[in-house]
Amino acid sequence: MPRVHPVAILAFDRISAFHLAAPCVVFGEACPLPECFPVQVCAWEAGPLRTTSGFTLSVEHGLEALASAEVVIVPSWRDPAERAPEAVLDALRAAHARGAQVVGLCLGAYLLAQAGLLDGRGATTHWAYAADFARRHPQVRLNADVLYLADGALLTSAGTAAALDCCLQLLRERLGAEDANRAARRLVIAPHRAGGQAQFIERPLPSTRDDARLAGLLDEVRAQLDAPHSLDALAARALMSRRTFTRHFRQLTGQSFQAWLLGERLAFSQRLLEVSALPIERIAALAGFGSPEAFRLHFRRSFAVSPSAWRQAFTGG
Repeated sequence: MPRVHPVAILAFDRISAFHLAAPCVVFGEACPLPECFPVQVCAWEAGPLRTTSGFTLSVEHGLEALASAEVVIVPSWRDPAERAPEAVLDALRAAHARGAQVVGLCLGAYLLAQAGLLDGRGATTHWAYAADFARRHPQVRLNADVLYLADGALLTSAGTAAALDCCLQLLRERLGAEDANRAARRLVIAPHRAGGQAQFIERPLPSTRDDARLAGLLDEVRAQLDAPHSLDALAARALMSRRTFTRHFRQLTGQSFQAWLLGERLAFSQRLLEVSALPIERIAALAGFGSPEAFRLHFRRSFAVSPSAWRQAFTGG
């Protein structure tokens, strides 16, 4: 039986229904092993909580739920100018001090900053509030260009769909890429968007014939990750100049080609480590890394563990 990871989600009056639902559905209905993630929605305010969608919520748990959770999630916040009660900030500080992972989704990053947890650390939030956040919390190293950002046991995300990406990343870290991908398929969303991907993509879907051609080309690259893929060769296959290809690629994916390719290779290698008994050398070759040494270097740099440790964590051997 996999280990249990208790999750506490902080609700409040005038909460966005979507932001509350995002972590609930990722760790609940969409999760292949929901019994491993017992979720408690909690609040410090008494009585029914109003949502911005016109209905109310009845929450059974108080702040004591934060004291036993492995993951504490602040799904948003109702007003960047409002300071949360000290009891709430104290509970967040205590959770972090005992080793829980504390997560601020979208404007939830404001509460982590108010608690002082982000002082001197990297964080992100919704791009539309970046200037306000930076003004109110200059002690935080804000990066408003990414979908989500981890700094130790603290994790923050951009808004709306990025909250789902962030929660899937939490699932991926605890269950592995295969089960996280299953959850993404149930939600009918992309299985993995790297945290470093740009928040605001100018044209997220193919809107021209060139973009449609490029999207098809990316599927071909995914199917042949073990082959060498140079920027110039792909630009030629897309019938574009190097400069035009680079511009269209970033508009379509929010990343450079090299960053996208590395992310695809690492995601594929994670799956192979979790579901196969292939040796590290063979996985490195199938994923397109030039050598086992290069594979180990990139893997450790991205996930802070070796490929062997990743395999052991998700397979037990």
